[in-house]
Amino acid sequence: MAEEDVSKYYDEKEEALTRGMKTRHLTMIAIGGAIGSGLFIGAGDVLTTAGPLGAVIGYIVGGMIMYAAMLSLGEMAVAMPISGSFQAYASKFISPMAGYATGWLYWLNWGTSGAAALVASAMIMHAWFPMVQDWVWCLVFSGGLTLLNLLPVGNFGEAEFWFAGIKVAAILCFIVVGVMIIFGFVPHQAGTLAGFKTFYADGWFPNGLTSVFLAMVTVSVAFQGTELVGIAAGESKNPERNVPRAIKQVGFRIFLFYILSTIVLAMIIPYKEAGLSQSPFAQIFSFANIPYAYNIMNFVIITACLSLINSSLYACSRLLWSMSHEGLAPKFLGKTNRHMVPIYGVFITLALMLMALLIKFFGAEKIILMIMNASGLIGCLIWAMIGAAHLGFRRYYVKHGGDPDKLKFRVILHPVIPIFCLAANLIIVFSMYFDPTQRTVFYSGVACVVVIILTYLFFVKGRKTDFHLNR
Repeated sequence: MAEEDVSKYYDEKEEALTRGMKTRHLTMIAIGGAIGSGLFIGAGDVLTTAGPLGAVIGYIVGGMIMYAAMLSLGEMAVAMPISGSFQAYASKFISPMAGYATGWLYWLNWGTSGAAALVASAMIMHAWFPMVQDWVWCLVFSGGLTLLNLLPVGNFGEAEFWFAGIKVAAILCFIVVGVMIIFGFVPHQAGTLAGFKTFYADGWFPNGLTSVFLAMVTVSVAFQGTELVGIAAGESKNPERNVPRAIKQVGFRIFLFYILSTIVLAMIIPYKEAGLSQSPFAQIFSFANIPYAYNIMNFVIITACLSLINSSLYACSRLLWSMSHEGLAPKFLGKTNRHMVPIYGVFITLALMLMALLIKFFGAEKIILMIMNASGLIGCLIWAMIGAAHLGFRRYYVKHGGDPDKLKFRVILHPVIPIFCLAANLIIVFSMYFDPTQRTVFYSGVACVVVIILTYLFFVKGRKTDFHLNR
């Protein structure tokens, strides 16, 4: 079977969506998806938990897991550039139940995360403009981004390009300022320990080696979002060229941003003083006596929140659209507007965000908090599914006469890469159970998975689904 035969799966279905994504869009979508509060705020928590060297090691390992997932996803996305991406691959190459669970868990996870981002951005705006209530900002941001996502897909790509550009600029400025503090090029308030001594002031691993494993959940959450490039591949103008370029550029850049940022943090802020109470990035800018440091970082964090909401509306609507064509979601979710955008998928995702907000504002927030707490676990499960689907894809491809050497984007170290992706993410998931501080997260994630699987068994299993590679 030649590779072009694989594309027969999506030829008919993909006519409903427009291919309007450029290489720079794909690259910045992947970069922007992985740069957010997980780095700007979460890096401080990783530093406190794992210590300076442990934080660096944690982000190196997390970067390796991230890149393994991107490589596995990239091979499938080039061969089958469909908007359902990893959800559709899980349906075909693992099982329909796996695809159903992957799609709905991802929708639930990103929808509630979008609600959290709305709240965070509204709180910052309220601090700047106290006369305007939080709910007004929530409506302004959600309404504006919903309208953006109803326009041709190129507008989403362009918005994400600039959102990501702001975040990348903030990281580069942070690294430059941090290096200047470390080498004494600028007057600062970081204290006498700014420099390499901070790494070993309290020992290489002040909380023990196990602390590195405990920090991996936060680390993995920080990298999650890069898989958006697989979804966007379904609307890329030239996926065979653009997807490999994006993956090669993104993997190195994200890896570099995270590692350099963590090293700078660890060399300036003593690990005991880092945490979630404030952004360590704002601390560094403040140490360098940069005016309005916290307001600058708050602007960057708002940008990250808007990027997350924007990506949530985009990614979730595409997965719902894909599942509707497979018989795993209501058919009306497969309808598109005149711009070939899954209009009802956008609206149903917006409804989830607003429902989560209403539940929070009315105080009955335990269910929403449970889902939000499970974000890291669900994200790791999605990446594990990508590894498993890649193994299944190669088996199917070879079984039907395909030559892996003829794949336009081939993972060289197969099956090592997908096995590593699958195993590493499952290890992170199950390690949560053995950490008392993460056990609630583990139970929340398991509860979400069980509920989704039960809905499949009771309402979907046995119904006709439509997922074939060759029509």
